[in-house]
Amino acid sequence: MTHAASEGVPVIVPPAVAAFLTAATPAAWVERALTELPVLLLDHAACEQKAAATALATLHRYPQHAWLVERMSRLAREELRHFEQVRALMQRRGVAWRALSASRYAGGLRAELRRDEPGRLVDTLLVGALIEARSCERFALLAPLLPEEVGRFYAGLLASEARHFENYLALARRAADTSDIETRLEQLAAAEARLITRPDPQFRFHSGLPLAAAAV
Repeated sequence: MTHAASEGVPVIVPPAVAAFLTAATPAAWVERALTELPVLLLDHAACEQKAAATALATLHRYPQHAWLVERMSRLAREELRHFEQVRALMQRRGVAWRALSASRYAGGLRAELRRDEPGRLVDTLLVGALIEARSCERFALLAPLLPEEVGRFYAGLLASEARHFENYLALARRAADTSDIETRLEQLAAAEARLITRPDPQFRFHSGLPLAAAAV
């Protein structure tokens, strides 16, 4: 694939995001992403759609928490706006919409959620923070390397993704009624790191180490 890289796009992984994530995205994933731009955009759009749905599901499940409903409502609107922006970018670049199978990432994290309350709410919010932090990191890694229009778009998403990460984390701390939130975050972050760094048979926005790289 040949394209004009996004020269001059000043991008760095926010220090708070880098410190929050237990493992960095493998370089092999970044290399693979540069050859899979249509799939990257398709799955990115699906991720934004799912993020909006998750925010709506969360406020529906916990309507008694006004502080949570307000934040989730705003988040859902913003994620839908991002979904619309990715779809518009796809249209400009001639990427036709098609359904992709879901990656193992979100399902793997959902499997870690506790069933009891408030543990389930705390875990849901911590997982949200991890997903947003990972998205922010990958936008930062990709932005200088992608075609200019896509790179600038991804660089422009950094601030909102970092804010979403911080919001989810703050909400989790507010929801927690025990002193073990740091231990629980450590456990979930370790699970997230395993999903990102272990060999993965498919390429997606949140997929793990490409199998070809893992075999080397």
